[in-house]
Amino acid sequence: CRGINPLHILYISFIPQKILRINGSVPWPVHFTSRVLYHQRIKIGKRTAPGFNSCCYIQGRNGIIIGNNVRIGPGVGLISANHNLNDYDKWDKTEPIRIGDNVWIGMNSVVLPGVKIGSNVVIGANSVVDKDIPDNSIALGNPCRVVKRKPDYTGFDYSKL
Repeated sequence: CRGINPLHILYISFIPQKILRINGSVPWPVHFTSRVLYHQRIKIGKRTAPGFNSCCYIQGRNGIIIGNNVRIGPGVGLISANHNLNDYDKWDKTEPIRIGDNVWIGMNSVVLPGVKIGSNVVIGANSVVDKDIPDNSIALGNPCRVVKRKPDYTGFDYSKL
């Protein structure tokens, strides 16, 4: 959580998470209005905290692998498993969601099961990501599609920490 105001962590996540036990078993800071399910199947990189923004829904039933320096906006849904269409009490098995390094997922976007988002990608607000997104892209829409190539990320390389 380097780079995040410690008082923000205290009021937004520590008290609700560790004292009131809202998302209490999740080992990273989570906003009290967000929901993280199956956190044991979620792997996160440095400077990444899925659910730290408000009203996120992170469901890791089939696994989620998130790289370094990933920003996830408010209201984002990462959904790694769907209900089976013939038996709503069962879940379909798919590949995990994979998100590369230096990715920004805009507000109210949804990433569906099995999607791979490359490194250095921006996903526009309100997008529904149902297909893989390549490295160095700006993508948006419903369904989410690449609209522009993105120059290389110029910020700090957090994979070297």
